[in-house]
Amino acid sequence: MREKPKQKMRIWAMLCHFSALLGWILLFILVFIGIPLYLPLNLLAPLLIWRFKKAQYPWIDFQGKESLNFQITWTLYTLIIMVISLCVVLTSFTLAVITNSSVNQAKITLDSLVIVFMSLILLILIVQSFVVTFAAIKAYNGGHYRYPWTIRILR
Repeated sequence: MREKPKQKMRIWAMLCHFSALLGWILLFILVFIGIPLYLPLNLLAPLLIWRFKKAQYPWIDFQGKESLNFQITWTLYTLIIMVISLCVVLTSFTLAVITNSSVNQAKITLDSLVIVFMSLILLILIVQSFVVTFAAIKAYNGGHYRYPWTIRILR
């Protein structure tokens, strides 16, 4: 039977997961108040916790890698959705201009595309919040959890 990690290790492991959500929240707050920030803050906090605690606790090494792999993967997914959405918006706008659509028609098309784009980003964040919370609870309870839909960059 495997020994359950000590509480201090489990708390740090849980923070590896939850700190990523705090990074997303901080990023949205900064963007909302008008500070353009292009750093993936969801990667910064788990990276710092993992780097400073991994040598001290092997449990944090495992949990930190898992958290970072998931955050890197989902940041990549978000960027892919942004690029695809931008291409669709530009294509739609170009088609509206070429076909001499009215300004109102072009505005409706762009508004619809922005709503779809924002809905996809919101869906990613909601799914990520649930999965990260589940992983953090598992880490705190001493259980192993492997994130789904994750590219294993750090091994």
